[in-house]
Amino acid sequence: MNLPASSKLLDGHRVLVTGGARGLGLEFARFIAAQGGRVVIADVLHEQAEQAAADARAQGLDLQAVPVDLSDPASIEACARAASEALGGLDGLVNNGAITNTGGRSMHELETEVWDRVMNVNVRGTWLMTRACAAALKASGRGSVVNLSSDTPLWGAPNLMAYVASKGAVIAMTRSLARELGPDGITVNAIAPGLTLVEATQYVPEHRHRLYVEQRALQRDQVPDDVSGVVVFALSGLARFVTGQLLAVNGGFVMH
Repeated sequence: MNLPASSKLLDGHRVLVTGGARGLGLEFARFIAAQGGRVVIADVLHEQAEQAAADARAQGLDLQAVPVDLSDPASIEACARAASEALGGLDGLVNNGAITNTGGRSMHELETEVWDRVMNVNVRGTWLMTRACAAALKASGRGSVVNLSSDTPLWGAPNLMAYVASKGAVIAMTRSLARELGPDGITVNAIAPGLTLVEATQYVPEHRHRLYVEQRALQRDQVPDDVSGVVVFALSGLARFVTGQLLAVNGGFVMH
């Protein structure tokens, strides 16, 4: 692919990012838009998402917001329709929305209600949103799905059982989805970030942050830009023959 010097990797790409009101999801959305994409962010925190989109538009980025509740199948269907209508189709889906703050409890202390809620949002929500967007992604001719996993199932993080299990399921599901959607020209890949400095990880104890920094090959804090570039790559034309893969982005904390 010969790109002109002025070209952006996602010029004209229409992308839906779930969990986009704040944190990594918002950083992904802004990064995608900065690379020429048109983005809809979807979140259960709809007012916050609307404000984030307005702030981004004030900076010249093409962002809109729609509501979604990833625990509600009807809301997921409505979100996918609204995003496709707002953008005139979909070229990319970033399944970032998830319940993350489930730590600090052992397998003996974990409530079944928490387990079920995490699985409904993190696993079932990823499946249903992908299914709801599949027709639009096929129609684009360059559809790409990026599922946000985590490196926690790669090393077996303790006291995070529901979250770790859900993100391990996302990795496995990514491979099946890649085979099912491959005939439609849709790529499906998973990205597994390490512990990243965002609002959603503020609850993580200091000793866990130190563990990551000290055991990484690249011994520094991980920041959102470290992950955003990989998301853009997976959505772009540079990755059209990459599918069913797990891209670990953690500074070498886990190597696989």
